[in-house]
Amino acid sequence: MNLRTPGPIPVPDDILEEMAGPMINHRGPEFAEILHRTTDRLKQVFETANDTYILTSSGSGAMEAAIANTLSPGDKVLSASVGVFGDRFADIAEIYGAEVTRLEFPWGEAIDPDTVRMALDEEPDVKAVLVTHNETSTAVANDLGAVAAVVKGEFDKLLLVDGISSACSLPLSTDAWGCDVVAAASQKGWMLPPGLAFITFSESAWRAYGDSKMPKFYFDLAQYKRYLEIGQPPYTPAVSLMFALDLALGRLLEEGMGAVFERHASIGRLTRSGVKRLGLDLFASEKFASDTVTAVRVPDGVDSGKLIALAQSEHGVVLAGGQQRLSGQIIRIGHMGYCTAEEIEEALHAIESALPRATLESAAAC
Repeated sequence: MNLRTPGPIPVPDDILEEMAGPMINHRGPEFAEILHRTTDRLKQVFETANDTYILTSSGSGAMEAAIANTLSPGDKVLSASVGVFGDRFADIAEIYGAEVTRLEFPWGEAIDPDTVRMALDEEPDVKAVLVTHNETSTAVANDLGAVAAVVKGEFDKLLLVDGISSACSLPLSTDAWGCDVVAAASQKGWMLPPGLAFITFSESAWRAYGDSKMPKFYFDLAQYKRYLEIGQPPYTPAVSLMFALDLALGRLLEEGMGAVFERHASIGRLTRSGVKRLGLDLFASEKFASDTVTAVRVPDGVDSGKLIALAQSEHGVVLAGGQQRLSGQIIRIGHMGYCTAEEIEEALHAIESALPRATLESAAAC
């Protein structure tokens, strides 16, 4: 099976095998060694000296932790969104009682830093800005460095970043850019199954924590901070996934993060070039194109569901469809983590083969 969704992604065999090891005491010295080692390695990947924690959670849990640990009900928040996951970040803040101003950009385009600047000029009481670095629903990579230069450099607001599909796949300089909180998750470029989330927390974020009135228990980062000092998690961790994380981080750092980023950039270029070779249109402008996922416009008269089904049943290639308002309008090819040129060519061949038979008429006749 050639799994080409933007998460979960294929997991290398040796990492899967690492998860089969015997359980250990998560309150004992063996686990403490793994916890400290993986935490230090995560900081290298995130390019941060900030506190960094591992949560047994999905990425959405880390996004929720970012909100719950820095804000209070009634705080003004600016959400800059270019898709489904940017909207989710805003939804979480609203559910917790924040007063959210939604700065929405056309899907398929990136955040415009000048528009963010104007919004912050108009609303000086904004406490935090929410940004999704890499939006997998639209295959757009925002220029986080440029956005951060406005949010932090010009206005000194809290910058809360959804880096779930960018961290360890795209350059993300947490400290240099001034990101106060970055959330990430294991099922993306880390080459791991779902189940772990990672979060960085700056000194400014800790000062905001001191003022925060949001309710929190499982995601209370003060508990993670206190327990990390004694080499333990506050709650029962996914021990097997921690074994896998330890191995995966070692592999990434041995390869070198610069090489990892270039590998993603190369495979992204290959995918976009292949899509155009088939005579298909990219959904996102190549100026903003993500190197972790490519969104392809579904041609008129083609049923996206039928196309995806044929690619899987006849070629073993698993593609993703569009989400929400893009349902039926795009298909998505994931290429984060360890992905080869051969796997992309196989996916492109599956699309080419399925297209002539994935018409709306043939779908209706089935």
